[in-house]
Amino acid sequence: MRHLVLHVLERVAARVSRLVSTAARVHRNERGNIAILGALTLPVVAGGLALGAETGYWYFEERKLQSAADLSAHAGGVALRGGGGQAVLEASALDIALSSGFDQTLGNLTLNSPPVTGGFAGDNDAVEVTLDRQQRRFFSRLFIAAPFEIGVRAVAQVTGGSRACLLALSPNASGAVTVSGSSEVRFSGCDIAANSNANNSFLMSGGAAVVTTGCVHTVGGVSATGNLTLTDCATPNEQAPVTADPYAGVAEPSVAGTCQPSNTVGKNNQTTTVSPIENHPSGVKSMRFCGGLSLRGTVDLDPGLYIVDGGDFELRATTVARGTGVTFLLVNGARAVINGSATLNLAAPTTGPLSGIILMGSRADSGVSHQINGNAASRFDGAVYAPNSNVDYSGNFGGSGGCTQIVVNTITFTGNSELAVDCQAAGTRDALVDRQVRIVE
Repeated sequence: MRHLVLHVLERVAARVSRLVSTAARVHRNERGNIAILGALTLPVVAGGLALGAETGYWYFEERKLQSAADLSAHAGGVALRGGGGQAVLEASALDIALSSGFDQTLGNLTLNSPPVTGGFAGDNDAVEVTLDRQQRRFFSRLFIAAPFEIGVRAVAQVTGGSRACLLALSPNASGAVTVSGSSEVRFSGCDIAANSNANNSFLMSGGAAVVTTGCVHTVGGVSATGNLTLTDCATPNEQAPVTADPYAGVAEPSVAGTCQPSNTVGKNNQTTTVSPIENHPSGVKSMRFCGGLSLRGTVDLDPGLYIVDGGDFELRATTVARGTGVTFLLVNGARAVINGSATLNLAAPTTGPLSGIILMGSRADSGVSHQINGNAASRFDGAVYAPNSNVDYSGNFGGSGGCTQIVVNTITFTGNSELAVDCQAAGTRDALVDRQVRIVE
């Protein structure tokens, strides 16, 4: 804007100079009087005042537009915090801009996430909004006919947050996280989060249920007994922001490969080694079991993707399943049925497209219920990820130094369980809760 004002002032100064020169000639040649000079310069003085007023008006309009950009960037940051994609971010930012006085017929809104300019360029936790508009001229139209373009920019960043080892994604389920009966649930160094807006999004059902965790965060409300112990906050954090699905960007592997001839792997009292040998389109080795998969005896699983296409993924009471770099994909209604007397010692891959995920329930399988039970000898290093499925969970999969993260639609605890959050070595992604949005540029 400063360059334009200087340009206009230069044009005005040139015209003043010509008028003064003319007045001087009149004075020399015709011995005019002061009245003539005043008559010639009065329009210039009035024009200068008009230009000053117009410049002030431009500045006022620019500040209004900047305010709209700040609010729009903040709205985009809120949508980013909740896990929204580009279309959601743009819609949120535009809605706030319009309600803040931005006229879309006179300008444009551009949203970049991550930003492409400035100090936060490339930051995946930031949103950049630019607004521009065409400003109609008044007095300055005497010198420049084209409209004056105003452009502003704002950047919002999502910061902070604590880690959750349990996230229930359902937006409206009652008891999205339920601890029932005499269950005792202890989470070490991590929080519980529920995205449901129900007034009992987190529910402790039964006077004997016990929960110990860092904090409980719910979009809705909490219905808890006196046996809820929070180590990192004084009270549950109700009406909290939506927590983004940390695995939303992970592509679900396609159902590919030849169905194995048998759905049963291993024999009681024997040790069996299983090695995926097919090349999956995702770039990992894979095996596909159609109609279910039952593991028996001691089964050593080599690294790879194990696709259970329909039926039950079953581990019986005497089963011992061991493996590193292992992911089970349950599709087409397949459900996990893991007996509490079975012993699991499984670790997710720490690199690659399925890093950090031990068990993945298909996003297309809504309404499927998985039964996951464990014992003190079991160990899960990685995430149970079933964004549209429900889980009945009972067991301690922590083991010695183990880590289990759970991201599901809803979950019900029916027995004693322990979870830990120190999962970076397992390749998992952080589920960050109660993050803040602030304007940084």
